[in-house]
Parts: sequence; C-alpha cells; structure tokens
Amino acid sequence: MPASKVAARGVANDSSRLEELLISSVTGTGAHVGAVYVLDRSGNLLRMVTEIGLPTSIARSFARIRLTEAIPLSVAVREQRFIWISGREHLAREFPGVALSLPYQFAAALAPVCAGDTVVGGFFLLWPAGRVNELDPGQLDIISDTCARLGELIKRAAERGRPITAGSQPRVLGPRPSQEADPRADLVALELVNRLPEGFCGLDVDGRVTLISAQASDLLDLRPADVVGKRLWEVLPWLGDPAYEGRYRAAVISRRITRFVARNPEGRRLTFELCPGLSGLTVRIAPAPATRGSALEPVDIVTPPRMIAVHDILRLATSLARAMTAQEVIDQVADHIMPVYDIQALAILTGKGGRLRVVASRGYSPRAVEEFDSRGAIPPAQGDALTPAFFGSREELREAYPDAVCSDDMSAWAFLPLITSSRPIGTCVLAYDRPHEFGADERASLIALSGLIAQAFERARLYDVKHQLAQCLQSSLLPRTLPHLPGLDVAARYVPATPGMDIGGDFYDLIRLSDTKVAAVIGDVQGHDVTAAALMGQVRTAVRAHATAGASPGEVLAHTNRLLTELAPDRFTSCLYVAFDLRRHTACLASAGHPPPVLGRPGAPGQVVETPPGLLLGIDPDAEYVTVDVPLPPDSVMMLYTDGLIEEPGLDLGDCIAALAAGFTPSPRHPLHALADSLIAQAGIERRMDDIALLLVRNGRARA
Repeated sequence: MPASKVAARGVANDSSRLEELLISSVTGTGAHVGAVYVLDRSGNLLRMVTEIGLPTSIARSFARIRLTEAIPLSVAVREQRFIWISGREHLAREFPGVALSLPYQFAAALAPVCAGDTVVGGFFLLWPAGRVNELDPGQLDIISDTCARLGELIKRAAERGRPITAGSQPRVLGPRPSQEADPRADLVALELVNRLPEGFCGLDVDGRVTLISAQASDLLDLRPADVVGKRLWEVLPWLGDPAYEGRYRAAVISRRITRFVARNPEGRRLTFELCPGLSGLTVRIAPAPATRGSALEPVDIVTPPRMIAVHDILRLATSLARAMTAQEVIDQVADHIMPVYDIQALAILTGKGGRLRVVASRGYSPRAVEEFDSRGAIPPAQGDALTPAFFGSREELREAYPDAVCSDDMSAWAFLPLITSSRPIGTCVLAYDRPHEFGADERASLIALSGLIAQAFERARLYDVKHQLAQCLQSSLLPRTLPHLPGLDVAARYVPATPGMDIGGDFYDLIRLSDTKVAAVIGDVQGHDVTAAALMGQVRTAVRAHATAGASPGEVLAHTNRLLTELAPDRFTSCLYVAFDLRRHTACLASAGHPPPVLGRPGAPGQVVETPPGLLLGIDPDAEYVTVDVPLPPDSVMMLYTDGLIEEPGLDLGDCIAALAAGFTPSPRHPLHALADSLIAQAGIERRMDDIALLLVRNGRARA
C-alpha cells in the first residue's frame, strides 16, 4: 500500500479514536453536549476538532478560542485547571460575556487536555442545569481518564508526523445508537405519528427536519419533500423571527421543553412545543387556543422577563468600550438597560473613606444620593460582598435588613457586585418603583451585565488615574510662574487634549536673561504618552541651560538637538526659540520645524513671522538653525503656539495659520490674559484631539 494511503488511514484512525472517546465521555457522564479542541502550533489558539450536541451556529461561534479570552475553556487550558460551572448565574458571575452570548440554562465541566506536563488541547461537557448540581466521583473519573487518553492520542499522532488538526469547521457527531438500526424504523415512526391528531416533526441538533407527519404538513401548508433536510425557519419565512430560533437553541442547550405561539400568513395561530433529546428535538404542532396574547408566548416561564437582545448587548459593549468616566459608564448602561428591564433608578457605589459613596447615578433624586452617602448605603451594597442580592419588595428587603432605608419610595432592588480579577471594586444598585419578581433568567442576565459594567467602570477608573497622573507630571514640568520684567507683559495657557487622548508633550517657558532681555520657548514632543511628557521636561531643561549660558537662538537649538539625538533617537521635537531685547525692541528667532509665530502690531492686522523652519530636534545631530531678527514696535504682541490651537482635520496647515493671523488684532487696552482665553475658546477645545500650548508676549513702551 502506498505510504500516502497508510498515512491517511492513520490520520483517520486517530480521528476516529478521538471521536469515540468524546462519545463515550458524553454517554458515560450523562452529558448532552461535548467538544474536543487542539492547541495550534502557536500555542495561543484552541481550535475545535469535533463536537456532539451543539447547533452548528453555536459551534462555529466557539470554533476558535484564543487563550487570552475570558472564556471558561481558555482559562482552564491557560491555568491548567478543571473548571465547574453549576448554572447560568454561576457563569454570569465568573464569565459575564459568555453568559450574555449563551443565555441558556446549563452546567459545564471544562478541562485542559495534557500529554505529561504539556497542554495540547481542551475538552468540555454540558449538562442540563438543575439536573447535575455537582459531579460525582464516577463522572470526575471519566472526565479525567478521557482527558489523559485524549492527550496521549494527540501526542502520539504528532510524534508519528500525523498530527490531529481541526478542519475549517468542527466535525459534528451524532449519538451512538444503542443497537443496530432497523431500516424500516423511519417508516414505522412516521406511521405511528400520523395516527395522532396533532402534527409532529423531528429536528436534528442543527434544526434540520428529519421527519414530518401528515398533520404537521397540513398545519404548515407544505409538502414533506420541501422541508426534510432543511430548517423550518428557512422554508417558512413567518418562522424566521430570531426569537423562535432562540427557543430551539434553548431547548437543545438547556435540554428543557420550550414552547411558543406563532401566527402564519393567514392569521392562524399555531403552538409549537419543542421536546429535546440527545439526537435532536421532537416538535409538536397544534392549533393554538383562542386566547389573547402576543405572537410569542413562552409558557415554560411563569413571568417572562424582558430580556436584552443580542444586538442590544453588542451596542452596549461597544458603547462601554468608549466610556471614559464613571458617569459615562452609567449613562450608557442606563440608556441601554433601563428601558429593557423597566428600571427606574440605578447607581454605582465605590469605597471611599472606609465606606461606599455614590460616584454616578441615574434616576435617583439628590436627596436619595445624599442618603446613600450620609447613611452608608443600603446594607447589601456594603462591605466586600461577592454575592448578588435581589429583593422583590420592601418586605423582603426589611426582613433581611430591618434598618434599610428605601429612598425615593422604591419597592424592589438588585444589588450587583462589580468584580474584576476576583476583586470587588464597587456595587451597582438597580431600583424599581413597584414590586418585581426576579426570574432565574433575569437574575443571570443582570449578573452577566454587571460583569460588563465592572470591566467598563474599572477601565474608566484606571484611565482617570492614569490621565490625572500624566497631567500632574506634565503640569509639574511646566513653569508655575513666569518671570516679571519691567516693560514686559505675558500670558500663557496649556490645555490638555479631549478626554480619551493620552497626555502630550507640548511645553512653553519664559527665561529671564538679564534686566532687559528675556527668552521665550515653545515646543511639541512627538507622541501622546508619559514618555513624551518626560522628554518634554528634558528639552525644556536643556533649552534653559544653554539659554542662560549666553548661547544665541540658533546655538540653543543646535545644542539641544545634539542632546536629543542621544537621549531619544526615535522621538522628534518641534521647537521655537525667541530672544527678546526689550531695550532695543527687537526679537531674534530660530525654529526647529515649529509653526511660525504671529506678530500683532497696533492698528495693523496680524502678520505671520516667516522663519526658516529647520529640522526637527532629534533627527540629525549636526543640524544647524538659522536666526532671524524681527523689529517689535511698542505694544506689539507676539503669539507662540503649538499646532493643537489651529490644526483641523482636512484643512491645510498653512491656511489655518493664515486664518489665525488674520484674526489676531490685539489692542493695547486688551489684557493679554483675556486675549489668551479668547484664543483658546475659538479653538473649540471640547473636541480638540491634541494638546494646546499658547504664549503671548507684549513689548511695552520705550523706556526713558
């Protein structure tokens, strides 16, 4: 036999053994869903090889799992430990993102597949929630033995040069038949169901019709040949509502009977009852009783909660990713969640001064917020509680906490701990103005949502700390006061970028050289981070050192440039240096790629002072910088600025500078501080994407 055929047969045998191990573990433990993953060559990606019991759409969603993801299987593999999930609420507490994407009731066991000390894959099993609260020793032994045998199989296949790999899509297995199938079984089953007054059809785990009775064909107004092998909602557009497919998935994943009522194009209402089994579903179809109700009527839940839809979850997650403050987080949550769950008020509380304080709220009155802060919040929100608490009425709350204060006449509450990295960072309080029954699915959904809120709130908090730290660093490197010289009037402003941007490296300085001479410098270090801010401090120090040593403007930039090429060869800095002679009313300028200054003279429009731009600092250690002398009539004002003041997306920088000069008409009677505020206001700092540094220098009247 050719070697290629031998190799192919070996691969097939290894894959068959892997599938046999999966099927045996599912049947041996009483699970109804299982899957095997292999770790790819990079060691960072799990790929599903084969599965049993999962709908294809869900299997495809989890066919590739990165080890860095917050998903139970990736954590089990990454940390090489067994993970047990007892139900949806447990899943929501530990893995909120997964609970939102799989809003079904199930228990799960997840384990790494190892060959010796080497992780080679992953493995999981699912059970209907409530039927298996914890695994018995026999089930644990089967899981442990299966993982060991899978690991050995994957290892030996790789050593033989025939590694077990995942295909483009996971291989879907059917259940192992308990005995040889009778070739007439389908006909017998069809004859049996045709005798019943209601309609019946069989679906596989992927929702495809395997058998349909005559009554069902009549009720659905279709021929069996048109639907067998296809999904009902693909053949019948009026069953294409995602809510109906959601009932099917809930039945398959949770192994619970689900029901709904749908209306066909003629207005006839039909009841669909989905009964799950290992190989798929049996669907009973019958005319619906003539009762009032919506088109979708789940009857397996006494009080069906209003659940947030998948597209709403995606919108919320996207919005929360952009939230930069605690109030922005709560505003996004309020906008997306409060209408869905009919919530009247919510608040986020975090520890401060040894007690919880409200950091953001929506719907609560100022009086209620004050009560939270002054009385230390309702007891369930206090301390380091890791367990959510739900109270459907005031009686339930006061039975547990007699001293609880019910602010704003609220009547029901959900207290959701905000937890990141197993550490509580606060509590989210949801309040209702009437008694509310929290069903199991609603509790699980709210717990899962609290995980998203916690992650977003922690991001916002860390961003705020980082931004404040960087701003503190930058402001500490800027001059706290500017020197005062007779005949000189100055004003300076620094404005950080819009929240959401990192800190920048814009800087300015005013250096006293003598009683009649002063130097002004302004610059912009490349980048928006703490490194840029720190480098800015070094540039400012170097400029000041060379300026006070008596160097000319060109020499100051040349010396600073040589220093920067050694300190930070990958960072460039624009810089403008101006030496003012107050007695002679002149200025000497040198520029390193910085926007030119604007000079405003009394009675004349502003004028751009053309200066040879020179190379940015930090590029060429031998660069030279040309100086330019400019006359300064009495009461003239020179404006030095960074590009954040003028730059607009899509506009030419030269045009922006020209527009700035045209509008710059300072009056001797106009205080420079007011003029600086006016220029900043005109820049539209609310949406500014870059820092702004501004320095105005007015040359006073000639001395006697």
